[in-house]
Amino acid sequence: MAQTNQYARVLDTGSYLPSERVTNQALADRLAKQGVETSDEWIVARTGIHTRHFAAPDQTTSDLALVASQRAIEAAGIDPQSIDLIIVATSTPDFVFPSTACLLQNKLGIKNNGAAFDVQAVCSGFAYGVATADSFIRSGLNRTALVVGAETFSRILDFNDRTTCVLFGDGAGAVVLQASDEPGVLSIALHADGSYSDILCTPGNVNGGVVSGSAFLHMDGQVVFKLAINVLEKVAIEALDKAQLTPQDINWLIPHQANIRIMQSTCRKLYLPQERMVVTVGEHGNTSAASIPLALDVAVRDGRIKRGDNILIEGVGGGFTWGASVIRY
Repeated sequence: MAQTNQYARVLDTGSYLPSERVTNQALADRLAKQGVETSDEWIVARTGIHTRHFAAPDQTTSDLALVASQRAIEAAGIDPQSIDLIIVATSTPDFVFPSTACLLQNKLGIKNNGAAFDVQAVCSGFAYGVATADSFIRSGLNRTALVVGAETFSRILDFNDRTTCVLFGDGAGAVVLQASDEPGVLSIALHADGSYSDILCTPGNVNGGVVSGSAFLHMDGQVVFKLAINVLEKVAIEALDKAQLTPQDINWLIPHQANIRIMQSTCRKLYLPQERMVVTVGEHGNTSAASIPLALDVAVRDGRIKRGDNILIEGVGGGFTWGASVIRY
């Protein structure tokens, strides 16, 4: 393997949300028909979520990933054939196998050009994907990577459980990373603790041609909330220390968009003004591995994030996994 002094830098970003926009009221009306009670006020007060997007019945995770990737590739101004690494972070793949990344590679028309594989770290998946691509590029094994977070979580929601079905949405976000002499990904911090696997999970599997166990998402919300607040502060500080930066050096905090109260807590603990946090949870809901790249693309497209800005991304998800990265855009 070649040893180089190159870094991985973000060339550009892209994202995609399915066309069906589901407001809290529309969701509450749907649930009421099933005898499940909730309201816009109840959802907003606990999560900050107002709307989310659901994929159409014929839309797959790779379909969402395709549009986000095409937009990122176009914005980056590169030939798709120059991409020699595709990583898709997802917990809702099209199939058991092949990987969603291989399906995406085919849909992009990229032929036999480097590796393509999925990363499964749930809501931390994009942070894990960026770390993996950064390592491959720094090693000299690859030069141009497409890292995508894409989810169709609406397919694994139990719409009889108001504590979970109101939280999640579908979408995809993508970034193009390329080898550079200029530092881009400044630091990585990743962790996991499998002893918490039962507090957030979809504990089903395919056995004999049928689903064995539950194919729905299950979550112990209070335990997840407390754990998330604790680990997100620690991993953020760890990533900042590795980058030899302080919170005051960060232009933008982009946390996993799960719950506005968790996000605001992290912001306060880092002594960052709330205005320096990118917030899309109100419009997107929790899109798991897609949430960070979706929020990143929103802030790039609206001009908030500029070249040279220091960005702190962080996520926590089932596994339990958590991670953070400092990126100079």
